[in-house]
Amino acid sequence: MNNNLLFVYGSLLDGNNEFGRYLLHNADFVDIAIFKGRLYNCGEYPGAIADDAGYDIKGRIYCLNNPANDFDILDDYEGFGAEQIQPNLFIRQLETVTIESKSIECWIYLYNLPVNGLTEIITGDYSAYLKA
Repeated sequence: MNNNLLFVYGSLLDGNNEFGRYLLHNADFVDIAIFKGRLYNCGEYPGAIADDAGYDIKGRIYCLNNPANDFDILDDYEGFGAEQIQPNLFIRQLETVTIESKSIECWIYLYNLPVNGLTEIITGDYSAYLKA
């Protein structure tokens, strides 16, 4: 499937982050959206896992201008790919996200390591969690 939509919920939302700035300059903002899952504080960044019984994780959808190149750069940042340390820190997969009452498929980076001992961010809002 050729899809250039990316749902972001953590460090890629931060304009002070080098790769957050990269995203802002190489993608178009589409809308605010939610993803059903669970969100964890992994230290310097959050990690989401898919869970239909979870809660709403808040994020934004971006449309990548050059998906092949942009995903190469973002995959490297997220620790995803065959050349990265195994198991990958994050995996990139297509998931359903919701804008208001409309569901669409977007790529999302999901945390790929055990979450035992990590603090769960049950509000689903990493930006608000950092401010609290």
